[in-house]
Amino acid sequence: MKQLEKAAQTFLKCRHIAVVGVSTKGDVAANTVYKKLRKQNYSVYAINPSADVLEGDPAFPDLASVPEKPEAVVIATHPDVTPKILRECGKLGIKQAWIHRSIGTGSYHPDAEKIAEEYGISLIPGSCPMMFCEPVDVVHKCMKWCIKTFGKEPLPVIHS
Repeated sequence: MKQLEKAAQTFLKCRHIAVVGVSTKGDVAANTVYKKLRKQNYSVYAINPSADVLEGDPAFPDLASVPEKPEAVVIATHPDVTPKILRECGKLGIKQAWIHRSIGTGSYHPDAEKIAEEYGISLIPGSCPMMFCEPVDVVHKCMKWCIKTFGKEPLPVIHS
């Protein structure tokens, strides 16, 4: 858990964060993360190739379209999209990525670590940023407690 906490602190020091997978449905993990980061005064960018506006803000079709290059990216998409997003991060020089994962595989793809290493991306391959973005809500406090108590830490963090 200490490795995850340290990586989360480093990630959340980035003030310009893109969230890939924000949806027009509004009830998905990406939207929840997006709204929390926005509320905490991050410059946050919604990425979805099928929308122009999400959560009342401009949406962007990909990371390259964001007017200010993000320092970090939260990936909360179908797992099959994750390798493409990580490669885009690498090509754009984005060095921090977090693959959202709560129950099940989340957005995790087995090629993620290899791609992150190839591009020198520091990768958190699971868990949720909301477990660490203060103030932490009750649900995410419980998730964090479960990881600490039962040792179900996500895959190792890749540091570049």
